[in-house]
Amino acid sequence: QVQLVESGGGLVQPGGSLRLSCEASGTIDSIGDMAWYCQAPGKQRELVARITAGGTSTYIDSVKGRFTISRDNAEKTIYLQMNYLRPEDTAVYYCYGDIRSWGSAMSTAQWGQGTQVTVSS
Repeated sequence: QVQLVESGGGLVQPGGSLRLSCEASGTIDSIGDMAWYCQAPGKQRELVARITAGGTSTYIDSVKGRFTISRDNAEKTIYLQMNYLRPEDTAVYYCYGDIRSWGSAMSTAQWGQGTQVTVSS
């Protein structure tokens, strides 16, 4: 079994910062791309930032220059540093990983349980 566990969400004022973490655990053979998605009330889940195993990252336009995704392969952990937060960033943030378990021929998509980020004064 593979598990992704997020942490670091909370309530922050506009202009503030948060750092989300997501740790993968279990019978992991290898981890490919990992990413952060968000889902606001009444909206579809959307990709926020993605990072390859080699460390190449991509972002949606609305967070460029404000958010930074990073990963620690040894710790099987990714991070999302969120700066200059805006009310429209309010959402549940989900961690995603393309993970191959021991004994499996293929990688499968794994999701965390989500962590709430609320930006409000």
